[in-house]
Amino acid sequence: MTLVWKLLKQHISPLQLAGFLLANLFGTWIVMLGVQFYRDAIPLLTQDDAFINQNFLVVSKRVTTATTLTASSNTFSTSEVEDLRKQPFCKRAAGFTSSRYKVSASMSLQGGTPLQTELFFESVPDSFVDVQQAEWNYTPGDENVPVILPRSYVALYNFGFAQSRGLPKVSDGLIGMIDMGIFIHSRSGGAQFRGKILGFSNRLNTILVPQDFMDWSNERFEPGRTDEPSRLIVEVVSPADDAIARYMQEKNYDVEDNKLDAGRATYFLRVVVSLVLLVGLLVCALSFYILMLSVYLLVQKNTHKLETLLLLGYTPARVARPYQLLTIGLNIAVLVLAFILTLLCRNYYTDMLTLIFPQMETASPIAALGAGCAVFAAASAVNCTAIRRKVIAIWHRKA
Repeated sequence: MTLVWKLLKQHISPLQLAGFLLANLFGTWIVMLGVQFYRDAIPLLTQDDAFINQNFLVVSKRVTTATTLTASSNTFSTSEVEDLRKQPFCKRAAGFTSSRYKVSASMSLQGGTPLQTELFFESVPDSFVDVQQAEWNYTPGDENVPVILPRSYVALYNFGFAQSRGLPKVSDGLIGMIDMGIFIHSRSGGAQFRGKILGFSNRLNTILVPQDFMDWSNERFEPGRTDEPSRLIVEVVSPADDAIARYMQEKNYDVEDNKLDAGRATYFLRVVVSLVLLVGLLVCALSFYILMLSVYLLVQKNTHKLETLLLLGYTPARVARPYQLLTIGLNIAVLVLAFILTLLCRNYYTDMLTLIFPQMETASPIAALGAGCAVFAAASAVNCTAIRRKVIAIWHRKA
């Protein structure tokens, strides 16, 4: 084997092999990176909310230019709520209760620089919130108030405030380390509380507190005032029911359907990843073609030597083996380098994604490695088969 290789390697062009290596490396890397990114990103778009059931919809009245100019009310009357409850697709419905007083808050992580801002509170009946009753309650006089924050607020904090000031990023695992001060201001006085953050919601774009706290605080700081709800939370039989869309369109209601947005984003992600994989496979195919041309040219230059070896009794398999091992070795190098590049790129984009999705957990790279191995196996099989056929063709011609 060593003597055969020494005889046949004289016409090998390092530049041609380097061209194949780079082209195949680029194509394989694109394929592996596309698979890995899809595996990392798809859970962010399809994950369930930990606090709000998927059969719950948030309904509000559509705000148009006409309603804005005429200062028309966008709240729901009692009759409108009752009409919604009578619909076949509706199991139950209730209004959001809003705070009637001013609220400001400060948030910091382990005593760091606090973020101070004005906020507002809302609540829904406790039966709509999927939290243990022992955690989701408030007794007048308690200093701690359970709070559920929208995940979009956390993304703004991580991407804007924390990043610009070099502060730690907030994630689900750091909930217990967040210090939240709540300050209530009203005509009848004020009070200070400590927010106990239970988690982050993907579907509710509001700061949620227990109904008990909302009822008590509204009566304590703004007594004698009642407001109709501007939003409703509705439990439906099936969110995919066409009757829901027809009813909302007829009543000019809007549904805050984050699931629909996530579905569109998921579809778009799949299309983009498919296109990226297609480009990567095309580059790999071109690199296979480059290698085949290089090997065919090498075989052609060594035709006389190959004929001599075959006449001396060497089998076609033994003569083709040095070229096959060469291509397999190059493909192994491509696979290893592409996998390393994929891991490096994953570390780069996960740092950016965790600013927007603090709960992000990277997927195992096994799927990406499997895609790379599939490309390696296909390339090696095609190359080895083509080389063997070329050598057999020379053998038959001499025979």
